[in-house]
Amino acid sequence: MTTGPEGPPTIRVVLTDDHPVVRAGLRAVVDAEGDMEVVDELATAEELVRRVGAGLEADVVLLDLRFGDGRMGGAQAAREVVRLGGPPVLILTTYDSDQEILAAIEAGATGYLLKDAPTDELTAAIRAAAAGQVALGPSVQRRLLGRMRAPGVSLSLRELEVLGLVAQGLSNDEVARELFLSKATVKSHLVHVYEKLGVDSRTAAVAEARRQGLLRD
Repeated sequence: MTTGPEGPPTIRVVLTDDHPVVRAGLRAVVDAEGDMEVVDELATAEELVRRVGAGLEADVVLLDLRFGDGRMGGAQAAREVVRLGGPPVLILTTYDSDQEILAAIEAGATGYLLKDAPTDELTAAIRAAAAGQVALGPSVQRRLLGRMRAPGVSLSLRELEVLGLVAQGLSNDEVARELFLSKATVKSHLVHVYEKLGVDSRTAAVAEARRQGLLRD
């Protein structure tokens, strides 16, 4: 943080989102606060990782989860930012399935918030992240609490990864190659998925996971 001649330290925020209109809206919200300012705007996760590797000076990164086709996603970028010793990452996205939330948290994101969050919720989350605290939006907290209360119907991150690739149309062999697993392990994960969701086929598993909000559409 930077400290002026008077007042509290200023929280330096970096925006990483591929939509200019979204970045403009976030900048307006952040810059309207007396104790924070946007110090940079980036359009790709790859650029964020490069900047962090080059010594980016910031206190919080606001990071979307999905970028253009073939580009690094927010969860992968968060993992790299953490590995490089960068600033806390606050995921700000429209996606709230278990798949995205768990991937981001496992990657080391400090917080997870939806883009439709009220302004005061967003600024409070930025302050919490800058202070090294966990910042989870109410809907995200409800989903995680639901997993804790009903673990029997909750899929693990690996099971979600396997089912997510199945949803993309990949065969068991292709899933195994993508995740560096054996074909037998992939089959084992799918058996557990079927049991937890009460289904007996790949198609039914994908449909039920999407219905429950475990898997993104």
